[in-house]
Order: sequence, then C-alpha cells, then structure tokens
Amino acid sequence: MYPIDVAGLRGLLARRSRASARPVIARTVWLLGLVSCFTDISSEMISSILPVYLFVHLQLSAVQFGVIDGLYQGVTAVARLASGVVADRWRRYKLVATMGYVLSAICKIGLLATGSAWTAVAAILSADRLGKGIRTAPRDALISLATHPQDLGSAFGVHRAMDTVGVLVGPLLAFWLLTSMPNRFDAIFVVSFAFAFIGIAALVLLVDDRTGDVARERHLTVDLPSLLRNRPFVVITTVAALTSFVVVSDAFLYLLLQWKRGSGAEAIPLLYAGTATSYLLLAAPLGRLADRVGRPAVFLFGQACMVLVYAGVAALDIGLWTLGLVLLLHGAYYAATDGVIAALISGATPAEVRASGLAALNTATSLTRLAGSVIAGVIWSWQGPGTVVTIAVMAAAATLIVSAIVLRGAGRSIEAGTA
Repeated sequence: MYPIDVAGLRGLLARRSRASARPVIARTVWLLGLVSCFTDISSEMISSILPVYLFVHLQLSAVQFGVIDGLYQGVTAVARLASGVVADRWRRYKLVATMGYVLSAICKIGLLATGSAWTAVAAILSADRLGKGIRTAPRDALISLATHPQDLGSAFGVHRAMDTVGVLVGPLLAFWLLTSMPNRFDAIFVVSFAFAFIGIAALVLLVDDRTGDVARERHLTVDLPSLLRNRPFVVITTVAALTSFVVVSDAFLYLLLQWKRGSGAEAIPLLYAGTATSYLLLAAPLGRLADRVGRPAVFLFGQACMVLVYAGVAALDIGLWTLGLVLLLHGAYYAATDGVIAALISGATPAEVRASGLAALNTATSLTRLAGSVIAGVIWSWQGPGTVVTIAVMAAAATLIVSAIVLRGAGRSIEAGTA
C-alpha cells in the first residue's frame, strides 16, 4: 500500500475545480461596464464621424488628418502614466477616473466652438483623449483589484463587451443623425455630451472605491523602476507597443475600405458599427478562453486576425462578403487583444502598482500608435493608399512572427506572472 497524500490531492482537486468553475464577475466590473457603455456611446459618436468631419467637411489633407488622428490616439501617453501613479500613490482610483471622464465630457461641448480651424479641432480632440488617458488605468485597476487572478481575462472580457455596446450604438446613432440632419455636426456634439453626462452620473452614484486590502495599505509607495525589472511586464508591454505601431488606426482602415469600395464617406459610421458588433459578440468568450488556454495564445490569435484584415483590404475586389469578413476579423482582433493584454499586465504586476503598470502599458501603446498614424498619413500622401495597405500587411505579419518568438521565449515567466 502506498501512502495517500490527502493534502496534495485536495489541492489538485481545488485547482481543477477553479479551472472548470464559471468565472466570478464582481459587481464593480458590471457597474464600470455600464459607465463605459454610456461613455463610449458618447466618444464613438465623435470617433465615427471624424473621417467625414475632417476629410469632407473641413477638407483636410491626408497629412493633416494623420497628425490629428495620431494626436487623438496618442496624446494620452503622459496623462496615462501620471494618472496611474497618482491613483496608486493615493489609492483614489474612482476619483482619478472621474476627473478623466469629466474632462472628456467637457470637450464634446468644446467642439461646438472650434469652427473650421483644424488646429482648434486638434486641440479639443487632444484634450478629449487626455481625459481618456486619465481615466483608463484607474478604471482598469478597479476591475483587476475586484477580481480573482484566475478570472481576470473573463472580467476584462465582460467589461469590454459592455463597453462595446456603446461602441456599436454610438456610430449607429451618429449615422442616423447625419442622415436625418445632413452636416449638422453640432447636434451630434450635443447628444454626445448628454450620454457622457449619464456615464459620469453612473460612476459617481453607483461605483464604490473599495479595492480590498490594497485600499487600506496607504503607506505603500509606488516603485516604478521595479516595473522595468519585471521581465513579464517588459515583454508584454514591448509586444503590445509593437502591435500598436503596425496596426493602423480604425479611421485609416475605414478610409482604406471606402477607397477600395468607392462608397460614400457618410457610410463610414456603419463600418465602425460592424467592427463593434463582432467585438461585442467575441469579447467575453475570448476573455474566458484566455483564462482557460493561456492569454498569450489568444493574443497571438488576435494578431493573426489583423494580418487577415489587411489581406482582405488588399483584395482586388471588396464585395459585401469580403467587407463583412474584414469587419468580423477586425472585431475579433480587438476582442482577442484589448482585454487580454490588460489581464496579462494585471497578472504580471503587484496590486500596489497595478494602476501604474496598466498606465505604463497604455503609455507605450499610445506613443507607438501616435507614431504609426503619422507615418501612415505621410505614406498615404507620398505613395497613395495602396502602398499603405501593402506595408500594413507585411508589418502585421512580421509582428505576429516576432511576438510568437518573444512570447514563447518568455513563456514560463509570463505564465508565472499571470497565474
């Protein structure tokens, strides 16, 4: 007879039970998902009309559009890092996030006063993204600190799915307003502000700032250099930044699709809605899958989807079936990378620097996204949109290969960090 290790057997059964059990999604996650839903209705109403507003209404050049789009995507870099450090240092995640939401809401009304001056539009849009940069890391920290480590992918997947309801509704509402009242961009700005205000009210009245034991440990100091000594954190951030650099912004992608199909610019909000529908359907399932089979594997699947997106855009003829497949894969890319990368970083950083780690990740991706958008605009003006598509396909494929090699080489340390 061999002795039975009862404690070891119980531990094994407990681990298997946790792996097979349904994820526990905290109340905070659901409420923050509701806040993000209303906020994204507001922000995506603006984002979805930007190509029409800037290219058609204000008649900007591709370079000017690239600069504004790059600023819109990347100006948040410094704010993201600063807000994460402040939130960690003072343990006031909700307060810092609220400041960001309020700034973005004010900017919706500010767009009414810009007129046709593209520099003023760029400034207002930059301030709007500044608000997004301030709120993102503290909000994601609230999600991660309220969630068990083994359920992080599922929690971020649920949040991103609720967030994407707003991403879907916003463009559809903007499209309806534009078709009902052509060129009445002022009406879109006012309605956008109203939804932003509802989101702020939900955050202030419904979401609490409790973050478990971490919230009571106010003596902790934020040690940013420790993040740079954290190998899983550095690897994940590097891969995410490289991906953001080679993936052109949504606005440029939809302009490329419009160019290939020869359709009117007023239909661009519908393209946003197509991607959002795919993202909405896939975010929670892929988040759960990431918890079960490994988050790096799901992230690489997302990168592969983006290679196929550019291959679809490069097709000689983009019919409705090809267009639908491109939008499906585009949404799958976001569903497999956005929440998953936040879960990876959350698992790789200690609780006391969680917001700082998420902020550093967002800072890196914002800066590389800024550079990528500006370069895409320059190439478009210099060699035309066809060259942008060709370079995008090759760059996305190369990034997928590099990411697979790097993540595989650091596999053990990453899995240890996400356990």
